[in-house]
Amino acid sequence: MKLQKKHLFDAPKNIKRILRLLYVCCVLLLVLDFIIDRHISHNWENLWGFYPIFGFVSCVILVLVATRMRTFLMRNEDYYRDEGTNDKAITSSATQSGEASKRKDCISQKSTTKKGDRDVDD
Repeated sequence: MKLQKKHLFDAPKNIKRILRLLYVCCVLLLVLDFIIDRHISHNWENLWGFYPIFGFVSCVILVLVATRMRTFLMRNEDYYRDEGTNDKAITSSATQSGEASKRKDCISQKSTTKKGDRDVDD
């Protein structure tokens, strides 16, 4: 059995600690909003919670725009692969450079794996 490396976010207690820290920061910023005098340029900046609401709405708009952009920006997995070359041409050129076995393994692995099958740590 292969030993798995432990990461920071693998332990649930670490996630709870980070969330608590985030909540404390949010409460602290909310309290500081009443204490610190802001120099405003527009009247709507005086509204209570303007900046958090503005930030949330902006983030939602960015996500929605990004999902729409994905439809026309997304490319196939093999987008940069030359259309004129086939597997024989790749293996024959790899034989000349001494890396034929690596190329063949890579080619056979591409044909058998599905999208999302690869582990990032391997």
